[in-house]
Amino acid sequence: MEPQEVERSTYVLLKVLYMCLPDTPVYAGAALSARLPDDAEDRISALPFSLLRNIVSRLPAKDAARTTALSRRWRPVWRCTPLAFADAHLLPGVLGGHRRPAPADTPTLADTFSRAIAAHPGPFRAVHLVCGYYADAARQRQLARWVQTFVAKGVQELILVNRPMPLHVPLPAALLGVATLTRLYLGLWKFPDTSALRQCQSDAGVVFPHLRELVLCWVMVESRDMDFLLAGSPVLETFGIMGIREKAMRLRHAGQHLRCTQILMSTVDSVTVVDALSLERLILWEAMPCNSSCIRVKIGKVPKLQVLGYLSPGSHMLEIRNTVINAGIKATPSTMVPGIRILGLNMRFGDRNDSKMLPTFLRCFPNVERLHIVSKKNDEIAGKINLKFWQEAGPIESIRSSIKMMTFREFRMERSEVAFLKFFFQSAHVLKNAVIVGSNGSFTSIPEVIDKVKTLIPQDGPSNSCHVLVYESSDPAGGPVLSLQKGFDFSVSDPLNYQ
Repeated sequence: MEPQEVERSTYVLLKVLYMCLPDTPVYAGAALSARLPDDAEDRISALPFSLLRNIVSRLPAKDAARTTALSRRWRPVWRCTPLAFADAHLLPGVLGGHRRPAPADTPTLADTFSRAIAAHPGPFRAVHLVCGYYADAARQRQLARWVQTFVAKGVQELILVNRPMPLHVPLPAALLGVATLTRLYLGLWKFPDTSALRQCQSDAGVVFPHLRELVLCWVMVESRDMDFLLAGSPVLETFGIMGIREKAMRLRHAGQHLRCTQILMSTVDSVTVVDALSLERLILWEAMPCNSSCIRVKIGKVPKLQVLGYLSPGSHMLEIRNTVINAGIKATPSTMVPGIRILGLNMRFGDRNDSKMLPTFLRCFPNVERLHIVSKKNDEIAGKINLKFWQEAGPIESIRSSIKMMTFREFRMERSEVAFLKFFFQSAHVLKNAVIVGSNGSFTSIPEVIDKVKTLIPQDGPSNSCHVLVYESSDPAGGPVLSLQKGFDFSVSDPLNYQ
């Protein structure tokens, strides 16, 4: 690749990666100021010590440390408050996207962080290091020393991103000894080899006994190391991977506490959820098959699973319990997952094989209330898909009696898309809201799309009273990357909803 292309690709990759990261736990906009000359009373310093700790805990590390110079009362507060450090707070404009961290910034960032963790006795509430370049040997040795400090003093939330590539920069193996972790995000690293730990591991193989949230973004990790990591995190609740490209990645989830799994832009052979008694959300976005033409998605005993998406008929082989779901298979209780309320589908409506699978998929989830469809562009037309095609597929109970809300993204007004929407609006008896999002740059005017959509809704049909919103996407063709944080946020009832 040309240097300019490498730079552009790296920028896009990092931009996507940063979108996946959680916010820092402190407020960067806070400012310290002196009291007015005529005000002789120091009211804040007179507050109870617990409130002073609360104040300091909300400040960026640099400002928090500066409070020790305010007065004798403040001197011990910072050392008694769990440390929260984010290197992005040391570079003005980085968090707002106005500037990018440069290699020349790393020495100052690293030295400041080294002084902070040496001066603070611990524990560390949160450490976010996302602006440094750690490819050279000296930085890797420094990183190893920091990890040893994490082990000794304890860190709860750790986010480590290496700028930029290569991906083969190794993480210190001592990271697997930070038993205090509750949240771990890793970006652009090579994961440590766990073979030695697997041979001598005690305590039932537990590595991270308190880890509740784990995300790996563009991390080189062997399948056996991933299995070891998941098995060694017994209370894990949320798990996500993005940009994982290792061969033969087979993910199996059977944790008793796991509530959400997200697989974004990664290459996997299979995803199996069996006896996942707490799993509520299984989200796949642009997941690609590795050694075969399809990713095997097996769903077993999942009594709490409510959100599933985005299934792609062309690249996902769905297996429910022990039955492979093929086009036209008769729906039975053993081939249904009645708990699914929110379903996402990636569809190539111009592909006859994909379209034949759509009614079958919908019959597997008879109680879906919210259906989200992304229409994928298909360069090869493999058969005529018209209204008669959908009518011959027969009635679909979920469309008739349970789907109340539908979104259709990347609409290009292709004949096959129009045929499906016409069938859908003719069949939907309980539909209340529908959103049609036109693909960016596909239309000369949105009124043209609105007029076309109006012709698809029968005036005397059951869906005539539903509210239909039509607009053009402001995102590039193909739509935005799914929000990882939105998927993990259980206060958001529908993480697949496009807004």
